Amino acid sequence: MTRLDRLVYGATRWVIIAVGTVLFRVKIEGRNHIPSAGACVVAPVHRSNLDTPLLAFVTPRRMRFMGKDSLWRSPLAWYFTALGGFPVVRGTADRDALRACQTILERGEPLVVFPEGTRRSGEKIEDLFDGPAFLSARTGAPIVPIGIGGSEGVMPRGAKLPRPKQLTIVIGPPIHPPVNDGRVPRRVIRELTEQIETDLQAVFDRAQALAR
Repeated sequence: MTRLDRLVYGATRWVIIAVGTVLFRVKIEGRNHIPSAGACVVAPVHRSNLDTPLLAFVTPRRMRFMGKDSLWRSPLAWYFTALGGFPVVRGTADRDALRACQTILERGEPLVVFPEGTRRSGEKIEDLFDGPAFLSARTGAPIVPIGIGGSEGVMPRGAKLPRPKQLTIVIGPPIHPPVNDGRVPRRVIRELTEQIETDLQAVFDRAQALAR
């Protein structure tokens, strides 16, 4: 990360926190569960386009995000990179995206991966994809479940502007993968995904209750 990256990320994060505090009275619980150093898989619930910028409240560390490669063909490519984004080609095999994510974690950086894969609706966490569990098991990076309460009501799918209403972020204890010596058994990935689903539901329920 260059000095420019640090300045751009820090300034953008400051703006997000200032706006979020004023408009949404964002409250956060469990900030101590985010590792202060080293790799981790940040695994938030996904109910709104606000969820990604709201992660600025979670930690001052620059987190890494996947983005569609077309964003890097725009004049703002440098900005997306400074914010921690990295391009992934749509339509390529999932293993290519997972390989890029694994490299990020092996460098000791926090990586954001939405376990639900895309925006969902409602209060139930289900049908998670195995990406976060696979990455965690392969690299040994802990998974940090994050519930975001109220974001779907503040800015639901199709809305152009958010509504000023309280939002709450609840960070759960890290989920540590079992130690492995190379190839990760399918059973381990399945069980780890089930644990993510259980813990993500718990922090989401808590965040929803606090946001009401």
